[in-house]
Amino acid sequence: MAKRDVVFPAGRQDLYDKHKYSPAVRSGGFLFVSGQVGSREDGSPEPELEAQVALAFRNLNAILTAAGCTFEDVQDATLFMIDPEKVLPVYFRAAPPEWLESPYATLTAVGVTWLSGFQFEIKVIAKLPPESRGTSA
Repeated sequence: MAKRDVVFPAGRQDLYDKHKYSPAVRSGGFLFVSGQVGSREDGSPEPELEAQVALAFRNLNAILTAAGCTFEDVQDATLFMIDPEKVLPVYFRAAPPEWLESPYATLTAVGVTWLSGFQFEIKVIAKLPPESRGTSA
């Protein structure tokens, strides 16, 4: 079995090691990104909802950037939200403007009951540009 081609954003590898998962894996020309939340450097939640959603996008962007991708490369996104009626309008306010530009990625929004102290999580699959395909393309 081939070794996973893992992508780490700068400064957060200890957090991923602690929780035993990879932030993203390159495979078959795609980047599979683990769910990103509005966690601070130490892993704690950003307390205010709009700031938490904005930080989740900054954390996502750091991973995409580390892999040579941008929001434009995202093909599929899944949002997980506690209290979707409350969170979804905040998502539209807090998401970066370039995320909300057409043409859009596919999107699935799921209401959940638990996100380990967070209210919002975003998971994506991005198509890697040819120059960013890494070792397992």
